[in-house]
Amino acid sequence: MPSKIKKNKLEIQYSYNFELLGIRTSLKGYKLAWQLNNILRINLVKQQDLVLHYRKGLKAFHDHYSFRTPLNQIHLFRNRPMEGENAIPELVPEFPHYDFILMTQSEENLSGNRLQEYLRAIPSVELVTLIPLTSLKSKDNFIF
Repeated sequence: MPSKIKKNKLEIQYSYNFELLGIRTSLKGYKLAWQLNNILRINLVKQQDLVLHYRKGLKAFHDHYSFRTPLNQIHLFRNRPMEGENAIPELVPEFPHYDFILMTQSEENLSGNRLQEYLRAIPSVELVTLIPLTSLKSKDNFIF
């Protein structure tokens, strides 16, 4: 009689040491990045699109701009996938009304509250809100 094989399950716990801000604006990504560069005195640069892979071979492409220093990382993502991909959900499907998602990892005093103040100073920005990570199911989309 064959013995039962014990199966092990690998469980990975990620450290979510970043903050997310949802941004609602009529600006295009490059224009918002330019505005952020001027206000924050940083240099967000266009990167390769963030590609998310879904079941059935579907892929979603999201605009991505980033700025890195030894102490800070700032990433700006377009929440909706590129045009023509209507069946694919947003980068943060829990908050589809945001046009962009700003991800920050900072060792300095660049907190989400302070960033919200800077973003609200941009005339074309309609809404800026801190996205709580505790209940966010799609936070794994930001592990790369």
